Amino acid sequence: MMTRRPPTPTRPPKPATARELRDAIRDQALKLGFDAVGFAPARLDPASRQQRLERLAEFVGQGFQGDMGWLGDRAEQRVDPRTLWRDAGTIVSVALNYGPASDPRGVLGQRDRAAVSVYAQGRDYHDVMKTKLKALGRFIWDTYRHDLKVFVDTAPLMEKLAAQTAGHGWQGKHTNLVSRQFGSWLFLGELLLSAELPADEPEVDRCGQCRACLDACPTNAFPAPYKLDARRCISYLTIEHEGPIDREFRTALGNRIYGCDDCLAACPWNKFAQEAREAAFAPRAALDAPLLADLATLDDETFRTSFSGTAVKRIGRDRFVRNVAYALGNSGVPETSLPAVERLLKDESPLVRGAAVWALSQLVPGEFERRRLTTKERDATVRREWEPAA
Repeated sequence: MMTRRPPTPTRPPKPATARELRDAIRDQALKLGFDAVGFAPARLDPASRQQRLERLAEFVGQGFQGDMGWLGDRAEQRVDPRTLWRDAGTIVSVALNYGPASDPRGVLGQRDRAAVSVYAQGRDYHDVMKTKLKALGRFIWDTYRHDLKVFVDTAPLMEKLAAQTAGHGWQGKHTNLVSRQFGSWLFLGELLLSAELPADEPEVDRCGQCRACLDACPTNAFPAPYKLDARRCISYLTIEHEGPIDREFRTALGNRIYGCDDCLAACPWNKFAQEAREAAFAPRAALDAPLLADLATLDDETFRTSFSGTAVKRIGRDRFVRNVAYALGNSGVPETSLPAVERLLKDESPLVRGAAVWALSQLVPGEFERRRLTTKERDATVRREWEPAA
């Protein structure tokens, strides 16, 4: 979050009407490389505010947030921008397109290779978005002297609702934003501005009777349209969840080692989507369908070096290689996967060793049973992995 407060001005602010200021901000945002920019009022009417609070309370009350306990914190600020910053007059919602060049589900059939979510294959979007938003903030302050705050997934602000109110798209049945122009492939950021500017028209829900995204989910993570149980979501399980992944979901992971694009890629509105023009989002070779066996060799230093500047680095080596081990177990090709699994059975991390034990049970069940009786594993968590599945 960045705040601009007025020091002694070096030059007087440029006079502008509210409409002129809005148009100037939009023009500058597009020049900076944003693919879409919209404006929404920061002030909520009491009915909308109460509705948001009730929806958030329902989500948290059902435990759908899983280990992400922070989603239930600061509820008042999360639903109402003016409780986050009382001087906020306008939400400037910006978006960056990260559309892939082809359907990301294609790699799912290459069982010896890793499927990494499109959003994580290039540079961490937080860094790209923050750089552009700070530049936009500097332009506003230097030219017009208006106070502002910048947000890139760094504060309890409901960015998808803000984006819908600002006209970018609507929250689809998969709970992500859907755009008529960019499909399901938008990164979002916000700038809260002290000035009250003319708002754009909110977008309306255009999902109709379609349920393609719901039917595409490998783990049935949607208990109903517009509701996500994160505890069943592969993106949550491979990124946010810190311990062993529940046995119920391991086979469904397939070769997905970081995130899952299935519900996004299934959206019919993607037929209008465009390939990302931001060069920073181009896939790195190390994350563009890499061989699972190669990823299994990563130590901590190599992991950090290979994925520096990407979202993948944030989960750490052990959690990442845990996911790789599960994918090796799902590969169905013991001749190439088994040597990697054998190496991971000796890993220093109990989290990795436990996942490797499960992989062994999938690749060579007969060998697993023999070794189960002779294992000298001391870690209690890993020993439970050697026990027969219930």
